Amino acid sequence: MNTSDFEADLNAAIRTIPDYPKPGIMFRDITTLLGNARAFRRAIDEMVQPWAGSKIDKVAGIEARGFILGGAVAHQVSAGFVPIRKKGKLPHTTVRIAYSLEYGLDEMEMHADAITPGERVILVDDLIATGGTAEGAVKLMRQIGADVVAACFVIDLPDLGGADKIRALGVPVRTLISFGGH
Repeated sequence: MNTSDFEADLNAAIRTIPDYPKPGIMFRDITTLLGNARAFRRAIDEMVQPWAGSKIDKVAGIEARGFILGGAVAHQVSAGFVPIRKKGKLPHTTVRIAYSLEYGLDEMEMHADAITPGERVILVDDLIATGGTAEGAVKLMRQIGADVVAACFVIDLPDLGGADKIRALGVPVRTLISFGGH
């Protein structure tokens, strides 16, 4: 299957919901992709393709869809999985960072012992928009010494500049499909 066929299949597997969660937003829903075994498998294969055969120690997934995708990516590259969650959700000693949202700040955290200094980590989530959450996750992992080797997303909304923000941190970005707008 060539790249344009894959993108067409991926586009068909992602549901678009207009005006959600507010008017003017085109919500890109990957739950339909997750429910399509063929599309889900192909998306995971494509996300990990550049790092197949590379030494990856951990895959970090951002709550919540990043847990699903990240777990599958971790399995494919034979790495451990690290959940990055909203503050107050993890039971053990954590490290935390504040990050920018469209209208304010929030905090995310991970277990302090989830990644050891020097471990090679791939960050995974379903979508990159403004990049605030992914930027916070990269900085959080670097705070404890991770070598963030890449960030992978199914969907890029390039008009919002998030992927460029992550690249500016020196982290290569892999996305599978782009949608204009927000």
